[in-house]
Amino acid sequence: MRRHILIFTLALAVVSCSGSDRFGDGYGVRPIYPDYVGVTIPSSIAPLNFVYTVEGAEDAVTTFTCGTTSVTIRGREVEWKRKEWQKLLSQAKGGGEIKVYSSPMDSAWTIYVSPDPIDYGIAYRLICPGYETAGFIGIYERDLSTFDEIPLMENTQLNDCFNCHSFRQTEPTDLSLHVRGNHAATILRRGGEMTAYNTKTPSTLGTCVYPYWHPSGDYIAYSTNTTRQCFHVRPGQLLEVYDIASDLQVYDIRNNCLISSPNVRTKENWETYPAFSPDGRTLYFCSCPEREIPAEMEKIKYNLYKVSFDAATGTFGEENELVIDAVSKGKSIAFPRPSYDGRYIMYSLFDYATFPIWHKEADLWLYDTATGETFPAEGANSDDAESYHSWSSNSRWFVFGSRRDDGRFTRAYICHMDENGVCGKAFMLPQEHPLRYYSAHDRSFNVPEFISGPIDFDTRKALKTITSDKRENFRYRWSGSDKIFDATSGASNLESSSSSIDGVQAPN
Repeated sequence: MRRHILIFTLALAVVSCSGSDRFGDGYGVRPIYPDYVGVTIPSSIAPLNFVYTVEGAEDAVTTFTCGTTSVTIRGREVEWKRKEWQKLLSQAKGGGEIKVYSSPMDSAWTIYVSPDPIDYGIAYRLICPGYETAGFIGIYERDLSTFDEIPLMENTQLNDCFNCHSFRQTEPTDLSLHVRGNHAATILRRGGEMTAYNTKTPSTLGTCVYPYWHPSGDYIAYSTNTTRQCFHVRPGQLLEVYDIASDLQVYDIRNNCLISSPNVRTKENWETYPAFSPDGRTLYFCSCPEREIPAEMEKIKYNLYKVSFDAATGTFGEENELVIDAVSKGKSIAFPRPSYDGRYIMYSLFDYATFPIWHKEADLWLYDTATGETFPAEGANSDDAESYHSWSSNSRWFVFGSRRDDGRFTRAYICHMDENGVCGKAFMLPQEHPLRYYSAHDRSFNVPEFISGPIDFDTRKALKTITSDKRENFRYRWSGSDKIFDATSGASNLESSSSSIDGVQAPN
């Protein structure tokens, strides 16, 4: 018991607003769960309830002080009354500090309250980690100011897989959602209209996969991937997810047409993970030379490129430009996500392949578009995998997935970043009874996305659309050409870089 208390006191004695305090990372003894020591939070976040996990905490007395407000909570489980939490946060609105004192543990720490507001909520997929079958899957909306979780769709309603949900710059009315299985379709909601599409054409690899909206709402960039998985025999590594082919295209919503270009759809390279710049004039993407699998598995390494895009004409530029050369450093890049203010691009950096969640070394990095400098997002990273991430509408917060909690399940974390790219210490998505919730929660948080308001999702309408036999077919054309081919046209009209094989959603 003495050893645990000593660790607790020393670890909480030194905290930093910059996020350099990393106490709690890894899977060892942590005095409080979740680790809210030295974190930076918004003034509208749900109560940071936590539990003391060390011996001798049954009679703990915890006092929180900010301005003229002081609140004392007794016992091992620190659970707030919402009105008291909101009163305390109101004292720190505009930027401030909450001082926390714990007795008889004789320790103190600080919670930093940022002056930067955060969006209404996040949307995410919950999925059971698995390799052969999808298991239970659902898409959910979470109000960040409360513990309210609203199910949008769950596969108990139909035996299919939901994945790759995407919003236009946090706008909740514009949504792209893939359905895989018996009722395969891409569901597109723009405003209040909801349509089911068959995105597979005779001249593409298969159905559309990773989406990213153009800021105008008139286009969505998609990759088309042929994805496989394999199991490692080496210790410490379980699974590898990789592509054996991938291309890019942009969907023109107004004209119901896929647009592709020879420089983002090549036979010798795999292009994936598209993302538009905030002004819509640039398309970022990851690319890797084709490799022989499995012999060259560890040589699968992606660089970050960009190509211009003209929204007025729906045309690509003729030349790709290298943005980040990760391969020369022996690394691979995934999930480039430009901040909406245009200043930074956040990306996952890891050793090889294309799916960072299965790589413990995967961290989040930042690229400064003004200076060309790249550096790690220190306050967000841990000793385990960090993967999918998205920005808040004001570019001051980002949400991401991490396996730092137990090494098995991906949890959602939120992190503040100031205008200079300095990250505070990330915090786990708050829950009303966190230890009970996360210890019994056998699903991973997947693809967390900020939303600026309630999604107002009509589940019945969505299910009716999905289960209907009606599907709109994509047409397609080359960039710069006026000739449009419909879904009945043969592959000879538009050369494909590979055979037409459905992309497989990677496990999580």
